[in-house]
Amino acid sequence: MANERLRILEDVEKDIAVVLQCAGNIVLELSKDKHNASFLDRQLVQFQTSISRVENELGAQIRYLTQVATGQPHEGSTYSTRKDCQMSLNRAEYAKVKLGELGRTCEAMLEQQQQI
Repeated sequence: MANERLRILEDVEKDIAVVLQCAGNIVLELSKDKHNASFLDRQLVQFQTSISRVENELGAQIRYLTQVATGQPHEGSTYSTRKDCQMSLNRAEYAKVKLGELGRTCEAMLEQQQQI
């Protein structure tokens, strides 16, 4: 799963390079006195296609990262389980401290009653 996500990000990076190349080609062609309309059209279509893929894939990556960050269950991560375990340990430690305080309070009350 992680390797697949990295491969997708590498593909997005390649698409970004294509977008920049197409934009450069279009600007270069437009700077000429006589520009080739069919070349501009092909570059524009490639630019739009690549931009669309970049937007879609980055959107999917952001949705995935949003899901991971909110602790919702998802494939390939133990973050939620580790977080739940740590919270349980914290609650257990807090209960231990409170039970110790309760025990000391009870002992003090018993000592007071025995002295009377």
